[in-house]
Amino acid sequence: MTFTNSLWKLWANASPNSRALITPSYTLNWRELDGLVERYSAHLNTQGLSKGDVLTIVGKNSSELVLAYLASLNLGVLVAMTMPQPSKKLEQKLDTLYPEGKLRFVAFTGEHGEALSAKTKLISLPSIEEASGITPHSLKQSLGETSDLASIVFTSGSTGNPKAVAHTVKQHIASATGLLKYFEFGSDDTWLLSLPMYHVSGLAIFYRWLVAGATLKVGNQGLEKDIDGCTHASLVATQLRRLLDSECPLSLSHVLLGGSHIPNQLAQEANQRGITTWLGYGMTEAASTVTAKPVDESNTTGFVLPQRRVKVEDGRIYISGETLASGYFYQGKLAPLVDGTGWFDSKDLGQWVDDQLLIIGRADNQFISGGENIHCEEIEQALSKLSGINQAIVVPVEDREFGFRPVAIVDCDELPTQDWFCEKLVGRLEKFKLPIEYHRMPVLDQQGIKVSRTDLARWLKRTRS
Repeated sequence: MTFTNSLWKLWANASPNSRALITPSYTLNWRELDGLVERYSAHLNTQGLSKGDVLTIVGKNSSELVLAYLASLNLGVLVAMTMPQPSKKLEQKLDTLYPEGKLRFVAFTGEHGEALSAKTKLISLPSIEEASGITPHSLKQSLGETSDLASIVFTSGSTGNPKAVAHTVKQHIASATGLLKYFEFGSDDTWLLSLPMYHVSGLAIFYRWLVAGATLKVGNQGLEKDIDGCTHASLVATQLRRLLDSECPLSLSHVLLGGSHIPNQLAQEANQRGITTWLGYGMTEAASTVTAKPVDESNTTGFVLPQRRVKVEDGRIYISGETLASGYFYQGKLAPLVDGTGWFDSKDLGQWVDDQLLIIGRADNQFISGGENIHCEEIEQALSKLSGINQAIVVPVEDREFGFRPVAIVDCDELPTQDWFCEKLVGRLEKFKLPIEYHRMPVLDQQGIKVSRTDLARWLKRTRS
């Protein structure tokens, strides 16, 4: 089968009556979905969107987001997805995407209270019911430049500054087909859209669905209810732990885990419930999963999947292959992801164990909490701007539910209460980045003028125990 940007049309022709999409209110087959995409495309087109434009969609997973993305692929519109956030941070991301003076197309999948700049045009995203009443029409032809780019997902460098990673449909398909060669997922299966599409792991679910011609389920009633009827899910260990502890009925047969260390005991418990668990290692720039394996007792992240290449030099992991992004998108242009060698520096440290990759840790100060990437420096910067705070160092501490959580050690005359910090940090940091504890910085024997993170981590461990 030859894949194009309109993957769903292939299935609308080959299996028109097969189930394609499940939402809280509707179940659609491929023929019905194709018709809705045409109507949705017309709706976006009448609002001024056409080939070559960039549409920023802000919000969580929803049927509107799925339809808007499919319609954008149909139109040749490049979609940048991002999480709900304070308007100041959103404006920074829009500055990254759009050239100065160019109209900014922005859509929200949920409520939004804060106003954006005057150069922003808000795009409405109708519900399935509303879209069903739209009359399709001939789409206006764009006079702008065409692009084969299909998605932009924001990531962060070690400084916490957002980077806009741009992929093509072909790169996403390479990611999906490489994994599905080993991770069984067929047309009779249903994959829950359990991770946000503004993360590459959620977007990867979307493309695996289209490649397999299977069923995608979009829920909004909480994981325990949404998982009902699903055979596949991409989860972080926290989510799988909650599902197993809840003892709710599960139809799951396969779970792809990522985001943190996966305890073998968790996999064994899942296996007792008839669930095969795999873990994967990947990143935004590589269109999600790079290595994978069934969860076992070893600490490796698995073997390199087809259409990817991995090498380790001086303990540092480099990635190449057909899933690698086209580049970093900045104000309408692409900045190269790699140098002339074609290898991307993951900034992860690792080594080979036979033919499997072992991850030793990050080369920077990033850690993962509940599947979210957190940079110590971003939290430290926000804390240091608060009145009375001279310096702040953030240390990740292990957490059974989330993997790791941030704890702040601050240099101040009097340590404010946690409520004070929470109040002051509203609008500066997303909720999941707020430290769970605050400690006054101790006086430690140290060399040089910089506070040692390692020494502070040791001190914190002794203090908390």
